[in-house]
Amino acid sequence: MGMLSLPGFLSCGKKKDFNLTNEKDAHSSDSDENSERGNWSNKGDYLLSMVGYAVGLGNVWRFPYLTYQNGGGAFLIPYTLMLALAGLPLFFMECSLGQFASLGPVSIWRILPLFQGVGITMVIISTFVTIYYNVIIAYALYYLFASFQKVLPWSDCFSWADEFCSKTRIVSDCNTTLDGEIIHANYSFITSNNLTCINGTIKYKPVQFPSEQYWNKVALQRSSGLDETGRIVWYLALCLLLSWMIVGAALFKGIKSSGKVVYFTALFPYVILLILLVRGATLEGALDGIEYYIGRQSNITKLMEAEVWKDAATQIFYSLSVAWGGLVALSSYNKFHNNCYSDAILVCVINCVTSIFAGFAIFSILGHMAFVSERPVSEVVDSGFDLAFVAYPEALSKLPVSPLWSFLFFFMLLLLGLDSQFATIETLTTTIQDIYPKVMKKLRMPVTLGLCTLLFFLGLICVTQAGIYWVNLIDHFCAGWGILIAAVLEIIGIIYIYGGNRFIEDIEMMIGKKSRLFWLWWRMCWFFITPVLLMAILVWSLLTFSRPSYGSVLYPTWGTAVGWCMIIFCVIWIPIVAIVKIVKAEGNLVQRIVSCCQPAANWGPYLECHRGERYSHIVDPKKKKEHEIPTVSAIVY
Repeated sequence: MGMLSLPGFLSCGKKKDFNLTNEKDAHSSDSDENSERGNWSNKGDYLLSMVGYAVGLGNVWRFPYLTYQNGGGAFLIPYTLMLALAGLPLFFMECSLGQFASLGPVSIWRILPLFQGVGITMVIISTFVTIYYNVIIAYALYYLFASFQKVLPWSDCFSWADEFCSKTRIVSDCNTTLDGEIIHANYSFITSNNLTCINGTIKYKPVQFPSEQYWNKVALQRSSGLDETGRIVWYLALCLLLSWMIVGAALFKGIKSSGKVVYFTALFPYVILLILLVRGATLEGALDGIEYYIGRQSNITKLMEAEVWKDAATQIFYSLSVAWGGLVALSSYNKFHNNCYSDAILVCVINCVTSIFAGFAIFSILGHMAFVSERPVSEVVDSGFDLAFVAYPEALSKLPVSPLWSFLFFFMLLLLGLDSQFATIETLTTTIQDIYPKVMKKLRMPVTLGLCTLLFFLGLICVTQAGIYWVNLIDHFCAGWGILIAAVLEIIGIIYIYGGNRFIEDIEMMIGKKSRLFWLWWRMCWFFITPVLLMAILVWSLLTFSRPSYGSVLYPTWGTAVGWCMIIFCVIWIPIVAIVKIVKAEGNLVQRIVSCCQPAANWGPYLECHRGERYSHIVDPKKKKEHEIPTVSAIVY
């Protein structure tokens, strides 16, 4: 009996029970279903890692601005529709794909060898993004440390400021009435003669707020453009080193360590958001900010503009982190029968609710800033770097006990960035593990630390005086079209070439048989709606391309060329790998292409006990010897 049951027992990954060498892989434990790759310690580790990966800086610094800009509360209509039509179908597809085969974003393309270059593209783009994303975390660390002062250094125009720095708007000139005639005069003349400006004629001098000058002159020491690299800003380099040390420490045992860290990094930002919301709601002018965000009367006519729908689709697409490879990598450590369907819906809903919730926290305090500075809210609202490091810090500096609120805000940014970074690095290490499993089993810690060290040195260009231009350039090219191209090819390859119905049968092996009615929505999205939407966004992005710029600084021609070279380097592997696969195949050209469009011989569930009749024919050459160990029965007996 022992000999008859042993092969099935081994095939479910319990080889460690018979491991005479007592080798212990930090990435797996005795309770894991898959002892070779390891599994999440529990469902909570996985869900929080997914939430941490999906919920990032964009939820705080981009979504609220888009809502305000695109009709307030009315924007939630296209946003929700795009979640259902584009975001959730792709999210569910990638989670199911990774969990089914227990493979990372490159090896998963055993499903369709011709498209393996898509997985390589995802990994390369993730590498580019992780380089500059940690630089943003370094910015947050710098501001976090700068908050440990009695007076925030950007709260006033101190010694670093120039003559254009001012906390308030300065009137330059206006129209006034003198001896019954309307004249135009400078403001000094008007005040010296006790005159008053006519409403609507006031012009202001071009001034910069202290937070803006602090960001450019002190934090970044920003140069005039990409041409002027300047020196490495040493304190940003140290913050970058610290951020990589944190990432390396959290990932030194892979998912076993990062899965515990995310209980803090994924949950605590919600506590801080709630604190900021409560504080913001009690401030004068907060209601004005909220009304600008959601709108006293939402502008429903905005829904007639194509730009609004494009913004909604783009925000959903990037916010959920689909087509980066991370969802496949994280889901590959699930147990085979985990309910990836409910997980996908839960994570997507949490992500979108977080975006909406963050908007209230951001706009309540921006509304107070507008009230204090006597300006309309529209003049203090911004997105991206300007919101995170200029507008919001400026607003926080006007609050009582401002260092505390500043610390909380930048600590929140730090945590939001870190857990997204954890998942991105795990994507890279998972790829390495699938290619060199024996190396990662013995040397996971040195490989992870070596990878973090390499990425730190690659990121040093982003902490020079021209660093912000490089960060913006990589974001503009790599995090845009490359991801869209990968997503379009991914859904076409899996649904149209591998087969959507075949893929649904694979999912049912994990979550159980479902009715045709259950799959009706997913079939509609996967077969038609989602690919059409993705193609529309991609074409729109290409047609509306403009030269990258940072603020008013245009990039030089060579800078734009570098951006194009980066995106070409990312996607060129798609045709290269396809050509290599076709050349290595046998038969005439048509036969070779057809064979490369068929799943590899070892495609299917990672463990034999999950393969059932549909994949019972599969024998993985790498594992063949493991399942034919003649000495195991002797050991048992």
